[in-house]
Amino acid sequence: MKRIFSFISVFAVVALTGCTCKTVETFEEAADPVALSDEAKEAWDDVKRGMNVAWGTPDLVYSRSEVPQNLTDSYKATAWKGERVSAQAVLWTAKDIEGVECEISDFVADGATLPASIAEARFVRYTLADKVDKSCLCGRPNGHPAILQADMLDNIEKMDIEENTTRPIWVSVAVPHDAKAGVYKATLKVSRCGLGSKKLPLEIEVIDQELAKPADWKFHLDLWQHPSAVARAEGVDLWSEEHYEAMRPLMQMLAEAGQKVITATLNRDPWQYQCFDDYEPMIYWYRYDNDEWKYDYSRFDKWVEFMMSLGVDKQINCYGMLPWGKCTLDYQDMRSDAKDNRNRKISTTPQEDEYEKVWAPFLRDFSAHLREKGWLHITNMAIDERKPEDMDVAAAMIKKYAPELGFAMADNHDSYKRYSNMRDVCVGQKHSVMSQEEIASRRANGDVSTFYVCCSTLFPNAFTNSQPYESELLCLYAVAHDYDGMLRWAYNSWPARPEYDSRFRYWASGDTYIVYPGARSSVRFERLVDGVELYEKVHTLRAKYADKPEVLVPVEAELAKMRALNLNDASYDWRPFLAEINALVNEIATK
Repeated sequence: MKRIFSFISVFAVVALTGCTCKTVETFEEAADPVALSDEAKEAWDDVKRGMNVAWGTPDLVYSRSEVPQNLTDSYKATAWKGERVSAQAVLWTAKDIEGVECEISDFVADGATLPASIAEARFVRYTLADKVDKSCLCGRPNGHPAILQADMLDNIEKMDIEENTTRPIWVSVAVPHDAKAGVYKATLKVSRCGLGSKKLPLEIEVIDQELAKPADWKFHLDLWQHPSAVARAEGVDLWSEEHYEAMRPLMQMLAEAGQKVITATLNRDPWQYQCFDDYEPMIYWYRYDNDEWKYDYSRFDKWVEFMMSLGVDKQINCYGMLPWGKCTLDYQDMRSDAKDNRNRKISTTPQEDEYEKVWAPFLRDFSAHLREKGWLHITNMAIDERKPEDMDVAAAMIKKYAPELGFAMADNHDSYKRYSNMRDVCVGQKHSVMSQEEIASRRANGDVSTFYVCCSTLFPNAFTNSQPYESELLCLYAVAHDYDGMLRWAYNSWPARPEYDSRFRYWASGDTYIVYPGARSSVRFERLVDGVELYEKVHTLRAKYADKPEVLVPVEAELAKMRALNLNDASYDWRPFLAEINALVNEIATK
């Protein structure tokens, strides 16, 4: 498959006894736009010769241009059975080195061994991002300073490392559900072609507590998918078999993170072309004489069936009834007096009669189609940050013409309190906090309550210039406030070359995506999954000790403390707080 990013081939051949390095095929990262201080330059003069490797922390990113600090020789982690553990090693060198590769050994405990295949080590790549600044949110100013930020986890097996640079290595360990409890020891071996290697000890304590499988997780994860971005990035025709095969590993990665919602578009681009790639329609509209409407659902059906086959099957959120800007609809004019060019648009507002004339027949027909497919009970008409007066019209129409359809919204006006048919409510984290009583009442009714962050929230967030631990912190916020989960736009609305430059128009860098083309993860996405797992752990323990709530008092006290704090206060030292919660949860799990 053809991909959007440009490749350069680097050939490294070392004339040692029978040692020939394979070709390292990769892309050239951007130059660091931030000039190094004299002190930072001098630090490279003191770096030991050869390849230096040590353990860092998965909480933070490391500069490519500076000598890393505060590293350790070993790394220890605690895991539940079925948990995916994150770790980060750091390599740095004062001289060019070629053909660097990583290998993880088997994990060995007393009387038990876990195969090396449960772990993977990936080189972390650097992309251009925005310098962290309060002015760089929605409406990022032109000419805002750039930085180089570590984010993408590459799938290449080898890499050449330039002189005076640092290269993080992300290590993921997926503990099997049937693993025996115990302390497992392994090594991360980092070698260079024919010129030696370094070994770092890695220790995972597996406790006798099992995490549910992702399909059974309670956390309501809603990351918006963007199929047409995949078609462009992979160079394949939209909705072709090649397109679906290109999407499979990317969407499988999302399913394995516990995704619950399928993102669908009822017409062309409900967000008024705010992404690099248009959101192409999944339903084609046809207008005949006497204002008779017909609809082609074939693309919608195939997309939904595809996502369900991967395990994403709890909810279908359909956007387009209240798009951003003018309510514009594309359709094919099949009326007898239509001219040769049958591509037409209708532009209206919810307050005009034409709006109801267009949407009423669709709501009826769509409901009938969904009922036939067996999807009516899980499908919502979804609306994103629209004005309350427009929401009033849409909510009334859904109730009138499609009462069995659900209603979902990302709400920054507290509009959800006005309606009774809100199956899925997601409030802006900076705009509103649902009470725990309100969430409990909605949950008892089978409704979902979540929160979201976007470019209006500087901290915590999941931008490319955010620190990795912020993604986990967001999930802990969901635990503390008893939300069912969180929403984030978007999973994969990529700019032109996200692996090279994560910035796009006036959005904060990385705001439009959290993974990369080629089904490549990111430090942000990995830590988000860590956060989802933490959410699941707390809920698992609450169920386990339902008749002994006193056991969970230490954890509940910390969560109460979090509710009393200002989540958006970046000056508060949140990392020790996260570490304490994790330690308490694991300690209680061993009782």
